[in-house]
Amino acid sequence: MEILKQPMGEYQTNCYIVKIDGKEIIIDPGVGATPWVMANVTNPIAILNTHGHFDHVWSNKELKETLKIPLYTPKGDVPLLTSSSFMPGLPPSTPDVEVEGDQTLDIGGISVKFHHFPGHCPGCSMIEIDDVMFSGDFLFQNSIGRYDFPYSNAEDMKKSLEKMKKIPYERTLYPGHGESTTLSREQRNADYWLRMF
Repeated sequence: MEILKQPMGEYQTNCYIVKIDGKEIIIDPGVGATPWVMANVTNPIAILNTHGHFDHVWSNKELKETLKIPLYTPKGDVPLLTSSSFMPGLPPSTPDVEVEGDQTLDIGGISVKFHHFPGHCPGCSMIEIDDVMFSGDFLFQNSIGRYDFPYSNAEDMKKSLEKMKKIPYERTLYPGHGESTTLSREQRNADYWLRMF
């Protein structure tokens, strides 16, 4: 498996291309992602969203229509794909698959597991492929997602952090902003963040 990363837009939101078994999965195509994605894929099979905030989904519509591939979005965040209180000009997109909670999907013969961690937003998820996770805006290196936005929920974030602490295996985490980290490292940090509530 090969992972390509490119920060996009004003918020430097990480867009990822996962190359595996001769296929490519696009994760979180943000503002201006289309030219970079098009230059780096030959056999794309799906677009995945970790959550619905505009800086992670801006290029959903353009890439979906250009590449004619399905879009997968956590169900709780589907309303955010058509209306953004942060960025009114968001190009609206419609998922082909609304992912329900913790769900494992077969996408072109590749096992993709969504782990639901609401708090930052209702559908916020980490996406597990092979031995890595794409943590979106739930977990960052030494930090967690904000929970003071519209649609955020502090109680949900607390429950999500407790749930995350119980994942029994190690993974490299590729977050929505910044550099990669590991699940075990952020599990060790979880109690610090829980004391902040």
